[in-house]
Order: sequence, then structure tokens, then C-alpha cells
Amino acid sequence: MQEDFVLPQNYKPRTKISIIVPARNEAENIGKCISSILQGNYLPEHFEVIVVDDHSEDDTANIVKAFNKENVKCIDLKSYLKDNGQIVAYKKMAIEAGIANSSGEVIVTTDADCTVPAEWLMHIAAVYEKENAVMIAGPVNFICDRSIAQQFQSIDFMSMQGVTIATHQLKMGNMCNGANLAFSKEAYHKVDAYKGIDHLASGDDYLLMMKMQELYPNRISFLKSDKAIVQTNPQPDWTSFLQQRIRWASKSGKYDDKKLTIILMLVYLYNFSFLFLTICGFADHYYWFVVLLMLLLKIIVEYYFLIPVSKFFKKDIKLMSFACMQALHIAYIITAGFLGFVGVYIWKGRRVR
Repeated sequence: MQEDFVLPQNYKPRTKISIIVPARNEAENIGKCISSILQGNYLPEHFEVIVVDDHSEDDTANIVKAFNKENVKCIDLKSYLKDNGQIVAYKKMAIEAGIANSSGEVIVTTDADCTVPAEWLMHIAAVYEKENAVMIAGPVNFICDRSIAQQFQSIDFMSMQGVTIATHQLKMGNMCNGANLAFSKEAYHKVDAYKGIDHLASGDDYLLMMKMQELYPNRISFLKSDKAIVQTNPQPDWTSFLQQRIRWASKSGKYDDKKLTIILMLVYLYNFSFLFLTICGFADHYYWFVVLLMLLLKIIVEYYFLIPVSKFFKKDIKLMSFACMQALHIAYIITAGFLGFVGVYIWKGRRVR
């Protein structure tokens, strides 16, 4: 893995940052999110928090307004949309609304159910100024309990973060997560924002990154630092977890990144082959032996890949429990991949296609 980014000694940032937080029915989380940002060590006059209330039916907006801070704003998305009956990409529209009302040179996005570390903005600004980056992807971590569902999500998500770091380092493509993403406002406008991808419900992060990469090759960075890890919660149950992963998978095929497309296709076919060979085993038991060998290879490769990743996120992965989750992981990859291709899911109380 790449070395951790270290903040320069006596570093004093020059960059004005606007943090955009789309929020829909997030009364339970939005206060903690904003508080964590305000408690950071970035000078208040150098950043602003813009929460975009996406048709919330709870006290989300009132909680934001109660902070009564000059650098904390709340925008009502309903008043920004001209015809929300034709809108499917509500989150993209929320981010657009936030940016339209922002004053920062750099836009940072995070989710309403996230909390951030004190030096988060300092590290983003330092990478932006040092590397002349137009987009910066940052690490995200799940805070989970001991339940099987949350432990499974934690390992799965951590592996995705590991792949994100590896693909950036090996220049095999770029990945990101909108919970911890920064980009130049100037570059955002030069790629025409979400034009061309605004008909897709998902992809406010990755599809924008693809547009940035096309216009600004080699100017996308990954901020690898434990001082910049954004914390969030996994989904509360298996159903919502699957819906989330279908939403993520629905971006597949919507971008032009041949390297990453090939990698994701190979991963999917490898996992799908378990199902195919298991069925073939009823005709010839030899195929079950092949399945066992492939499963052993999968466990070994993924486990050793996750060792440095788990150290970075300060998590302990037990080999036995990791191995026991493999059948579940294979089933999830096959199901989420297929349903993501179909592209229909429920998210934030909306049926999205």
C-alpha cells in the first residue's frame, strides 16, 4: 500500500472549502455530522457547511438551523428544483444546489450520517495545494457492532477501500466514495458538472470522477491518512444493505474505464463460477473439488490483501470468521451484481430505476 500522507510541519492552509451535505430524513444523524466538522481545527472563516435538505419529513432542517452559525447554511432542495416530477438523480441535484450557493474554491462532499476527524479539512487542503489535484478521494470506515450483518459489511467495505487505494497506487483506474470526496469547483464547471450523467440516480461520486479523469488525467489523488478517515454506520439490516449495494452496482456499465471494467467483470465471473461449477458438480463430482480449490484460493488471496488494509483502519480480521463468511460473500456478489445491472432499487424511501 502507498505510504500515508503526512501533513507538512507548521502548515497553514490558504484554501477556502465548501462542504456539501445532502440530507433526507437525517434528523438522527445530521447534528453529529455538523458538530464533528465544526470541532475540527480548520479556521472557521476558511470553510462553510451547506446542508441541502432533500424533501425531509422530519426535523433535519430545523436541527441544522439551530446551530445558528455564520458558516453553516441550510438549503431547501424543493425551492431549487423546477420540476421534481422528472428528477431521479436527487443527490446530484442536491450537490448542484449546494455548489451553486457555495463560496469555496474546493468542494468537499460527505453524507449526513458521517462524522469526520479534526484534521480532515487540513489534510484535504494540503493535498490539494501540494499535488495540484482537481479531485481527491479519501478513506471511509464503518463503525459496526458485533452482529454478523454489520461485521460482514465492515469487511466487505474495507476490501472495497483497499481496492480503491490499490487502483490509485497502481494507476489501474480510480475509485471513490462520496462520503469523503473533494474536487476543484473550477474543474467541476469545466467538465459541465453532472451533464450527461444527470439521468442516472447513482454515480454522483464515481461518474463525476470519470469526467474529471478524462479532462484532467493524472490529477486525481487519493488521500491516504488515518487523520482523514470519515466514519459512518453500516446498513442496519440485510435488506437495506443489499439495496445499497445494488445502488452502487447500478453504476456499472455507465462509465468508460476499460481497465476497471475488466477487473470488475473478472471478479464477478470468478464469483459466478462458484454457482455454475457447484451445479455442474451434480453431474460430475470433480467440479466440487475445483470449487473447493477456488474457494481456498479466494480466502488466502483476499485475507492477505486485507492484512495491511485492516492495519490502516485499525481493525482485526479473524481468519476463521472471514473464511466462514465466504459463501455469503459469493452469494451477495452474484445477487447485487445482477440486480445492479437491472438497476431497480429502493433508497431513502424512493423506488429508483
